[in-house]
Amino acid sequence: MRIGYFLSCEEYSPAQLIEQAKLAQDAGFQGLWISDHYHPWNDAQGQSPFVWSILGALSQVVTIPVTTAVTCPILRIHPAVVAQAAATSAVLHDGRFVLGVGTGEALNEHITGERWPFADERLEMLEEAVEVMRELWKGGFVTHHGKHYRVDQARLYTLPQTPPKVYVSAFGPKALQVAGRIGDGYVSTMPDGDLLQQFRDAGGAGKPAQGGFKGCWAPTEEQGVEIAHRLWANAGVPGELSQVLPSPRHFEQASQLVTPDAIREAIVCGPEPAGHAAQLKAYEQAGFDEVYVANIGPNYAEFIDMYRREFL
Repeated sequence: MRIGYFLSCEEYSPAQLIEQAKLAQDAGFQGLWISDHYHPWNDAQGQSPFVWSILGALSQVVTIPVTTAVTCPILRIHPAVVAQAAATSAVLHDGRFVLGVGTGEALNEHITGERWPFADERLEMLEEAVEVMRELWKGGFVTHHGKHYRVDQARLYTLPQTPPKVYVSAFGPKALQVAGRIGDGYVSTMPDGDLLQQFRDAGGAGKPAQGGFKGCWAPTEEQGVEIAHRLWANAGVPGELSQVLPSPRHFEQASQLVTPDAIREAIVCGPEPAGHAAQLKAYEQAGFDEVYVANIGPNYAEFIDMYRREFL
């Protein structure tokens, strides 16, 4: 199983993201994930640079593959524009770029004032968006009059030698059916072998599966729990709230119900590698081909060095 590093745009400045990418490559990580947000989950995280700018900068400092985890191409940015951004990123990264996609969160997508669609509608939009992007990546002029999107005589002139792969994030049964049908691979943040098997049964057999999780390196477990709870208590917000809450302040309100002990159970905190080893093993046993690990808080150099010594 390949191990990669997860760059969290919600928490780090552009300079810090680039620094982490270089440290990760030098340590031996085999790929990068990078999040695509307009807002952070809460004000304490405090950042949210434009992912496509960071991808351009990363192309000049690393040579390992990069995947967006994940881009929502259905509302905030028209899929024809996402297609151009992904094509340019694939050129810059010499074909080592993967477009990870999903149906997104209101947190990032409601900003244009459009209605936030219901879950089934978002899945329908995602399928059409991927269709539009793949048509544009063929290189000809595209006119598309679909249920959700219109494209008028658009053509991409800067294209990679082969179209970008599209990996799809999915958790529920309907989403897994779509992901297996249209995805070139699968993206998940849960080491759930049953969900992965549903993806494979729906048409994803033989396609790569990427997973990811967060940890928090700190000198002690207690310090790690404090940092993780302060910055990422939203990780304990249950159910569909993560898809429907519209702003960081709403996540801050919901996160008041998440205790430090809940974060201790959900996120590996502190300096010891044993918890990370268990998480990696869980993804491996579930059948994932790649797993991406993120650090929470300021101690990312120590986190990366721990992985270099123990796992890479």
